[in-house]
Parts: sequence; C-alpha cells; structure tokens
Amino acid sequence: MSKTEEPNVRHSKVLIIGSGPAGYTAGVYAARAALSPVLVEGPQPGGQLTITTDVENWPGDESVLGPELMARMGEQVRKAGVDVVGDLIVEVDLTAAPFLAIGDGGTRYTADTIVVATGASARWLGLESETAYRGSGVSACATCDGFFYRNRICAVVGGGNTAVEEALYLTNFAEKVYLIHRRDTLRADRTNQARLHANPKIEMIWNAEVAEVLGDTGGVTAVALRDTRDGAISQLPVHGLFVAIGHDPATALFKGQLHMDDEGYILVTPGSTATSVPGVFAAGDVQDKLFRQAVTSAGMGCMAALEAERYLAGHNTHAIAADGADANLLN
Repeated sequence: MSKTEEPNVRHSKVLIIGSGPAGYTAGVYAARAALSPVLVEGPQPGGQLTITTDVENWPGDESVLGPELMARMGEQVRKAGVDVVGDLIVEVDLTAAPFLAIGDGGTRYTADTIVVATGASARWLGLESETAYRGSGVSACATCDGFFYRNRICAVVGGGNTAVEEALYLTNFAEKVYLIHRRDTLRADRTNQARLHANPKIEMIWNAEVAEVLGDTGGVTAVALRDTRDGAISQLPVHGLFVAIGHDPATALFKGQLHMDDEGYILVTPGSTATSVPGVFAAGDVQDKLFRQAVTSAGMGCMAALEAERYLAGHNTHAIAADGADANLLN
C-alpha cells in the first residue's frame, strides 16, 4: 500500500509546515498558483509575532500590533483557499516523494513538495521577571524594537557577535548602551569587538549576569546584576533590556534528513530556498540567522512557494526519490 492509499491520509501538492510570515506567505502564493496547499499551523499559530507588541517596520503599516498583523495574515490565507489545519507535526519522512509528515493526533500528511517554515525562538534568561516585562522593556530583537528607545538607556545581555551587533545597532537610538557579559572576554569576532570598543555610547559590564528585571507599571526601570565572581548584587538603571544569547531554530524534526549547519539552521542553495532534498524548501528563520525579520521571512515564503510551483511543473513528483544534495548547496 502506498503512502497516499493509507487510511487517515491527507495528500496535497504543497504541504506547508509552520504559520508565521514565511508559512502564511507561502500559503497565499501556493494557493494563487492553484496548488491547493495544506498548511499545518504548529504549536503557535502566527509564530513569534503573536507575542510581539507594536510592529513599526512592516510595509504599509505605520504601527500594528503583532497579534493583529498575524490575525490578518491568517484570515488572508484562508480566504485565498489554503487548507489551514490546527495540528502539530511530530515526525517526517523525506526519503522519497511523496513525502510523509505525521501529526500529533495521528493524521498522516503526504505531499509532493514541502515548505518548512517552523521558525526559530529566542533563548531567554529564564527569569520570571524577564517574562513579566517581555514586550514592556524586555526584547530579543534590537532591529524590531530599538526605535522605541530613542534617547533612553538600554542594556544588552550576551557576549557573541549577535550581542555586539545588537548593542551597536541600539546606539543609533539610545543615549547609552550597556553590554552585560558573564565573563571578562567576548566571543564576538575581532572586527565586531573593535567597533564595539570604539563606540563612545557603549559601556562594558564584565563578569555580571542579570539576576532580576525591575520595573513598574510603565515598564522596565532597572536590572539587578549578580557579580559572577563573588555573587555581589548591584542595580543598573535602564529603560530596556535586550537579551542576545542566541536563537534556537525549530528544526529538530528534520535532523538527519536535511543538511544543517552546526547551530541547527537548515542549509539552502544560495539565492534559493531549496534544501538538500529536492522538493523540500525552507523559508524564514529556520534558515536565516542573520536578518530574522518578518518582512524577510515573508519574502522567503514567496520564494519557496514559487520554487515549489516550478518544481512541480518540471517533475513527476510521485516517481522521484528525494535523496542526495544539490551540488550548489552551502556546506
């Protein structure tokens, strides 16, 4: 019995896994190409923007709430004819087309092509106070929220390239930026460190970790710092805290089946969303650790849908084995 003949199976030409800007945009483009896509929303319908407050860098909207923007996108994909399913994919088999994905409730989704748009999530410090002020002074994206801190005082937590780049970006708006690192040396490359130390707006705080985020009804007012050498506690007045200790792409589901880098991001052919498995495409934060913006994710969702359409037009997908890597794939 073939994959598509098994009971409790839903087959589609395009299966989209994930429902952020990348997944929703892929859905709209695939639907407009008459591919009758199925989109499985995953554990957080709408993705990371559903827990974001004001979004001021989305084209066409001077300011929009993240949940409102994603609700509009969700409504658009449904009106376009996308079959949106409230399920969570827990297993995939990409060894041969049609590909197989299994939902949490046991539904088996088969597809001639797949768009992976499962996103990535920021690593947080794990403090209750950090969670309480998330969106009210605590952020994991300076590019998204830095504008709100014009002429104010900010702190960034981290010691790698991301943290240094976030701190440098914030100097475009903030009066002063502290970079808090739990050690006495940075992991960032020498070029970024040179730029950091040359910027008069940035002050390093070495050997310290955030013990608590302090604030009031208006938002963050300070952070309590713990000295990593002797445990002494001090307070640092700030208006915003940016956590830059890394992101985790939601790609565990695809390990061993798609080529990834050392951090778990899916590798794609340059200038494309094509993965190491022909017919499988990756869009958004699962493959983008540089920009991580809603608008770039949406653009990649468009690319993935168009590439899936072209793939389907040129292949008999039911007869194609999906093994081997694209010769142009990054490695």
